[in-house]
Order: sequence, then C-alpha cells, then structure tokens
Amino acid sequence: MTRQTVIVIMGAAVRPGGVPSPALIERVAAAIAWGEAQPVPPLYLPTGAASADAPAESAVMARMLREMGVEPARIREEPTGTDTLSSVLACLRLLRGHEGPVRVATHRYHLPRTLLLFHLAGRPARGVAPPGGGGLAAPAARWRWRLREVPALPYDAALMAWHRARGRL
Repeated sequence: MTRQTVIVIMGAAVRPGGVPSPALIERVAAAIAWGEAQPVPPLYLPTGAASADAPAESAVMARMLREMGVEPARIREEPTGTDTLSSVLACLRLLRGHEGPVRVATHRYHLPRTLLLFHLAGRPARGVAPPGGGGLAAPAARWRWRLREVPALPYDAALMAWHRARGRL
C-alpha cells in the first residue's frame, strides 16, 4: 500500500479533434503547479469520458501531463466519468487500497461539491490551489457555472449518501 499523494483532476470539455478547452488547460496547470512543488512526486488521476465528437477528457489530460514532463508511470487515467458524481465514484474504485492523501484539481466554483462527495464517501480530500478566475470565460458564464452548483451540490450529495448507505462504495 502506498502513501503517495494522488491528485484527481476533474474533467472539463474537450473540443473536436482532442483540443482541450481553457477550463481543462487550467485544471491541468493547477494540478501540475501544486504537484510538482511537492517533495514526493504525486500520482495524477485525470478523469472524464469521451463525448460523441471528442476523445476522453482523461486521455487528453494524460497527454498534456506527459507533454509537461510527467512520467507515464505517475499517470493513471479514469476514462468513464461522465459527470462529477460518476467521476468521483470511479476514482474511489481506483483508489481502493491506496492510503495516501487525495487532492482535487478543479475550479473554485466546483471544488465544494467535489470535496463533499469524497468526504461523504468516507475518503476526505483537499483541493489544490484552484485555477485563476475563470480564464477566458465571460463573467456571465462564470455566474452560470456557480449557479449550476446550487441544485447540483445537494442532488449529488443525496446520491452519494444513497450509494454509501447501500454499501456501493
């Protein structure tokens, strides 16, 4: 069993042809900035599935990590998560037997929900320093993302509690 820190990088949009969105780029950059400053190199766990017209978010992030100099042995992809809850559940399965700390790289608006889901699953996690203020997105788009979290947080929390109560974790 290992005590190595794992940095879960939550997925974000990938454009056709495998072009990462600004949000995806920011999340990977935040993970690298935090992870490569640690005395023991972390394991990176990018998560996110493919869409109809783009490759898996996890694969695009893994490619970016390798291009930034991360050794392939320190990257473990989770290519099935289609939303926050399914990504966290899939990461929890991959983390069975891993005793080290878990960190999460995502945007500030998304961090409370993601950390709550890990906590409710019995696997507390902490965030890395979140990416900047939303990159190239207009202020209206940033508010839309924040407002989306209002119903999503209790909904996903209830589903995670249901999974835990049923022994599905």
